[in-house]
Amino acid sequence: MNERVLRDGCEAVALSGGLPGPASSRTADFWTAFAGRPTAQAWYRAHNGSVVAAYLEHRDLAEAENEAERFFLNVVLCRVLYTHALVAAPRISLGWLRPLGPFLGDPRLGMVGVFLQLSRILPDEYPLTAGVRFYLGAERGFGRLLDYGMIVPRLQQLYAWSAHELEAPGLLDCVRDGVLTYAWPFEERGVWQPPKSIPVRMARRVVPPERRGRAHGIGSTSGGGAETDGDSG
Repeated sequence: MNERVLRDGCEAVALSGGLPGPASSRTADFWTAFAGRPTAQAWYRAHNGSVVAAYLEHRDLAEAENEAERFFLNVVLCRVLYTHALVAAPRISLGWLRPLGPFLGDPRLGMVGVFLQLSRILPDEYPLTAGVRFYLGAERGFGRLLDYGMIVPRLQQLYAWSAHELEAPGLLDCVRDGVLTYAWPFEERGVWQPPKSIPVRMARRVVPPERRGRAHGIGSTSGGGAETDGDSG
């Protein structure tokens, strides 16, 4: 993933600096669009476009990882898609709290690091040696609230929106019936079930996902990620 982000970004720098010829990929075009109009929405489209392309192109490598590694590959993917939606599709990501989305998801602010923070529960070693249940038990309250209270109830809408926004229909194969399935068997979906947690239940009740008919409307996203759910970014 890091290699794809770096390669696409460097290619965009070269193209923006006058290198002749077309971009080698859709994702490099996303970075060139960001260079021309550096907005938060354009940055997420470029960054997540490269990340998703790497995920889809190297799924065979992911499937060779152990259970814990494959679990966290799914966690990272859904979190980066969710932070993008905070800025570009706040109705999907936050429902009636959508006015907060552009602030919470702005990549120039420190809040994004909070959403993507995993270092407190992951050791500085590879591969991970413990089972998934161990890491779930070690997860801090905010991470559990974010994953199970806010993201999981919106997974199907989030991945459908992201697949369209990033022009990556293969993302639709990474979720099934609201369950994450990237290099993960649907039959082992129990890990995505919400834990018995009062904060998680409260989050699901207070900030429910928008009804599918309203939140799932997808329109044009040309020009670096225009808002697709009826809100301004």
